[in-house]
Amino acid sequence: MSSNPDIQAIDATVAAPAAAAPARLSSHRRWFMLSLLLIATIINYVDRVNISIAAPFMAKDLGLDKVQMGLIFSAFAWTYAFALVPAGFIADRFGSRLTYGASLISWSAVTVCQGMAGGFASLFGLRLAIGAMEAPAFPANSRAVTVWFPARERGMASSIYVCGQYLGTALFTGLLLWLATTYDWRHVFYSTGIVGILFGIAWLYLYRDPLNCKKVSKQELDYIEAGGGLVKSSQDKNTFKWAQIAELLKYRQVWAICIGKFASTSALYFFLTWFPTYLIEERHLTMVKVGIFAVLPFIGATVGVLLAGFIADWMIRRGVSLSFARKLPLVVGSALGMSIMLVNFTDSNEVCIALLTIAFFAQGIASSSWAAVSEVAPKELIGLTGGITSLAANIGGIVTPIVIGQILHLTGNFAWAFWFIGGMACIGTLSYSLLLGRIYRIELKAK
Repeated sequence: MSSNPDIQAIDATVAAPAAAAPARLSSHRRWFMLSLLLIATIINYVDRVNISIAAPFMAKDLGLDKVQMGLIFSAFAWTYAFALVPAGFIADRFGSRLTYGASLISWSAVTVCQGMAGGFASLFGLRLAIGAMEAPAFPANSRAVTVWFPARERGMASSIYVCGQYLGTALFTGLLLWLATTYDWRHVFYSTGIVGILFGIAWLYLYRDPLNCKKVSKQELDYIEAGGGLVKSSQDKNTFKWAQIAELLKYRQVWAICIGKFASTSALYFFLTWFPTYLIEERHLTMVKVGIFAVLPFIGATVGVLLAGFIADWMIRRGVSLSFARKLPLVVGSALGMSIMLVNFTDSNEVCIALLTIAFFAQGIASSSWAAVSEVAPKELIGLTGGITSLAANIGGIVTPIVIGQILHLTGNFAWAFWFIGGMACIGTLSYSLLLGRIYRIELKAK
């Protein structure tokens, strides 16, 4: 692993925040595109978490045990993780519009099919398919924000779309629980899948990259580009080479973000998979209380990721170095995430939910790592860099549900699960504080 020896050759993105925004832009199309990213991310994560809401009903109906449920929960991440690198290249090659649109429609169609599953094998196979089809989403998100936003706004822009992974659960858990209890668990998949198909069609109609957008003004394009937004890279069509991956992995920044994302995602996947089961089976909460309590940590995480983006951008605008501003929330969020271990020391449901809300708030802060990815990615390989770091993150999505399933099988309770997640948070803290080093845009050597 090596860092860039030419520290003086820092990308213009780092210097860009010093430039003030013009008094009034004649268009604000970048914020409309960001709203599309937010909606798409909400749908993306609702289609990941819907199975955790349906799980208690589905497991009883289909006779699935804890080990099988752990495998089903993790199946999504198996294909998702290993499809991320090719998905990142696809995002770079074909752009965010076509990549995301095709991904949305395909994974939503398979989500509908989950409602027709008849047992372990069919559910496992369908979750594998959804994982592969959702893989282009976050590389396309990262690419879209990097080409649409100047550096001084990129932290908040990244935080806004990332908060979609928490906001969807906070908004729709009650509705999905109502569908599962009023009708049956299959309607959870039917409804979320149909919504995704409809929005996928809308995405193809509405989203454009900056130079292909007729409604963006030249003034706004100049503002984005002057501030470090890679407007022109949206026109680049790169040819994939395996050497590009090897080149990226020479940099400690890439390794540090990969390790940190892996650690942070361990907490995320607990909340996306086993959390409702924990509330129902170990905390013995009623469905009404689950509908209320399950939402609170997701609200906490939403606040965390938005706060991290706001504070980082605020510091940059006031002259704090981009590197420090982007690193601070990663270290603080990872360190605070270790608080999840305190759940093992309380019998109070209210204190338990408060601690879990704090822990997920911390995970939300650490999720601002997507802004760091946007800052270090070579301008030619934005999607691929996002794919590699997201691959590392979602290996955590493979490991965590299986580990927790095995813990439950062996011990019958969640205590060691919280020790495991807290330990991962500690690893993330060490990676971001000791390994990451200076954040700057990687300049690939000319061949």
